Amino acid sequence: MRLIFAGTPEFSLPCLAACRDSGAEVVAVYTQPDRPAGRGRKLMPGPVKQAALSAGFAVEQPESLKSADAQQTMSDYRADLLVVVAYGLILPRKVLKLPLHGCWNVHASLLPRWRGAAPIQRAILAGDTESGVDLMQMEAGLDTGPVLLERRTPIAATDTGGSLHDRLSMLGAEALAEGLSHLLQGRVLTPRMQDESGVVYAHKLDKSEARLDFQRTAIELERQVRAFDPWPVAEASIGGESLKIWSAQAVDLQHDAEPGAMLAAGRDGIDIACAQGTLRVTSLQRPGGKRIGAADYLNARPDLRRSR
Repeated sequence: MRLIFAGTPEFSLPCLAACRDSGAEVVAVYTQPDRPAGRGRKLMPGPVKQAALSAGFAVEQPESLKSADAQQTMSDYRADLLVVVAYGLILPRKVLKLPLHGCWNVHASLLPRWRGAAPIQRAILAGDTESGVDLMQMEAGLDTGPVLLERRTPIAATDTGGSLHDRLSMLGAEALAEGLSHLLQGRVLTPRMQDESGVVYAHKLDKSEARLDFQRTAIELERQVRAFDPWPVAEASIGGESLKIWSAQAVDLQHDAEPGAMLAAGRDGIDIACAQGTLRVTSLQRPGGKRIGAADYLNARPDLRRSR
């Protein structure tokens, strides 16, 4: 079986490895064009491109798949299957029809909940207790295709966007490996159509969402801090200083203070009044500094120390 893989970021790497190890022939790897990165803003290859070159795969980096030339190039590979994992480019209808078995997508949610660009962070923000990955047969719509295989995992109270990302990345590779095994052995996967009544969209993250609003509840802000680790990282003003908030927890400390007021600051963290409950900041970052614990921050800001 001839297979094309399309992916770009680190999330895609375990799935690329699953394709390589499946017994199928990976005839090409499609990934987004190199982007400027670092202080020098030099063009840098993405994680998938680096892995593909190391494995000796042919690499294609079209700006778009809408042109006749780009579609002809893909057609010339005579692929039986196209596997798409966080590629980042839209696949036109003509591309979806090119491979014999169509196109498979590994999506980081339990569809139809959290279709779209940021399913991992949106699940944490919403307080979901479970997430997972779906292996889906792609259609022209956004994450609308039938589900072929699914893997589930609980969302722990300590999960961050980063930790859930890593776990789902590995689960996606497991589901893809099973699907490829079925296909290579000629076994048919039974598709499950999505229930349109359960559709929820996971809109792309924006840095403007990072600001903590203490007019909200402490548990909502705790989820925001966890969801936005490692990007875009929550932000708040504490003691007159704008800080990145890396970790915080909602604590059951009642108060009658104005939201945003500092209630206490000590070894355990910095307690901030919320509209309901208290947010205890335990890890933060000063402008131009490194991530540090609240106790270390207070050593540099002894003026903020106070007890309830």
